[in-house]
Amino acid sequence: MGLFDKLFGRMPKPRGDYGGMFRLLNGYTPRFTSYSGGLYESELVRSAINIRATHVSKLQIEFSGAARPDLQTRMKHGPNAFQTWGQFLYRLSTILDAHNTAFIMPVWDEYGRISGIYAPLPDRCELIQYGGVPYVRYEFAWGDKASVELASCGIMTRFQYRNDLFGEDNRALLPTMELIHIQNQGIEEGVKSAATYRFMAQLSNFAKAEDLKKERQRFTEENFSRDAEGGGLLLFPNTYTNVKQVDVKPWVVDADQAKAIRENVFYYFGVNEDILTNKAFGDAWAAFYEGMIEPFAIQLSDVLTKMLYTLREQSQGNKVTATTNRIQYMTNADKLAVTRDFADRGMATIDELRDIWNLPPLPNGLGAKIPIRGEYYDLGEKKPITPVNGGNDDDSEGTAAEAE
Repeated sequence: MGLFDKLFGRMPKPRGDYGGMFRLLNGYTPRFTSYSGGLYESELVRSAINIRATHVSKLQIEFSGAARPDLQTRMKHGPNAFQTWGQFLYRLSTILDAHNTAFIMPVWDEYGRISGIYAPLPDRCELIQYGGVPYVRYEFAWGDKASVELASCGIMTRFQYRNDLFGEDNRALLPTMELIHIQNQGIEEGVKSAATYRFMAQLSNFAKAEDLKKERQRFTEENFSRDAEGGGLLLFPNTYTNVKQVDVKPWVVDADQAKAIRENVFYYFGVNEDILTNKAFGDAWAAFYEGMIEPFAIQLSDVLTKMLYTLREQSQGNKVTATTNRIQYMTNADKLAVTRDFADRGMATIDELRDIWNLPPLPNGLGAKIPIRGEYYDLGEKKPITPVNGGNDDDSEGTAAEAE
């Protein structure tokens, strides 16, 4: 039994007769095919994909609501029995950036209940129908196929335009990938050419073509054959004149062109040099978070909520949320200002303020209190706003309401 059997062996079987392909609105065949052009083999592209996946892997998955407590308990420490949340999120982000479409499928237990989630990497995926119900059918490189009901699957996309379900391919990046390949070839050939020597000479006193041919053969045999005794030294007779070395200057792209190629990749994946080298912090990192990490977190939250909860459960406040503490990437001066202002105005608990500085929570629930400065005045109540607990450790009520 392999991983495929573990993941798909217990899934519910389709009911009804096979009804062919499921028709989409745009008329395109509902089929996804992975790109095999070696996009991830480029070190620049891999670095751009890796940096977002690394930051995405730090997202925290939180479950809200009382529905499916068994599922919440199982998925609290990991999405499945094979991965941690960090590993799952990293792989999911990598698949999404490399293929612009990422699938999330449920994992079932022995009783046919969803017990986790997994991100497969199929070679092909198509939308079919059984008994009028749409199913997603995965086909893997080794030939195995598995069908999962569309309502139980999650699909994340980038560059979604023509297809109702799947994202576009990476054809727009192909010209840049070809330039990167040519650039690497030019550097490689330039190194090889720099390690060779070429000479040019003028041969005199030969009137017949046969004589020139014989002289060429003699020179080659005496200097380049296995039995040559020249010892690596070329000897030219006095019939050779104007002997000089041929200086080969291989062409490689200049600094501006190389920068333009790199920036094409950066624009495509939404990164820059500072992000790749982990130099971004403060506003620069906040911009990267809002542009790349937060959209991923929002889409993932919506997809997982739709997968794991019914509409009735969602209406009752049950949802899945992917969050992260973006304040941790501020400068120390900015962190200090945020901590001071939040504490003065009663906007965070002590533990939340300590989390900004990567400090552990206080023991015995002491960090659950909300501090606030005493000179603030509540215009509605016509009285000062007192600090949390009013100085009494036994009183934990009232401050949040008074602050409002």
